Amino acid sequence: MLSTYPACFFKEQTGYSVVFPDLNWLSTCGETATNAMEAAVDCLAGYLYTSQLENCETPSPSSMNDINPENIAKELDIPFEGAFINMVSVDVTAYAKTHFEKSVKKTLTIPAWLNQLAIEKNINFSQVLQEALIAKLQIH
Repeated sequence: MLSTYPACFFKEQTGYSVVFPDLNWLSTCGETATNAMEAAVDCLAGYLYTSQLENCETPSPSSMNDINPENIAKELDIPFEGAFINMVSVDVTAYAKTHFEKSVKKTLTIPAWLNQLAIEKNINFSQVLQEALIAKLQIH
């Protein structure tokens, strides 16, 4: 199912900032308008996917006519010149299968003695690596 939300794109010195006013000021950015749109799709997909996983309700999207980018720019203290509104659409289920749920095989090397101890303790190597990466990257 396609989900579509309006987003405000603000031209700044280093690229574009993107804000979704309907989604608690969810924001992202990109160096070019194309990069910003790609980031907006990813950002929207991640927000909606996480909301689904956590059984959180998401607000209904506003009409583009109800969004005032000038007011948003003032509130966020960012430049308004060159701002525009665009609808951002994503099929969350399809996007998640490709970007969020797909596993990637990694080959790594550890000392033989450590491998043996882990096998003896029935350690799940994939789970340990995932937990370590999440902790190292400070992902909650």
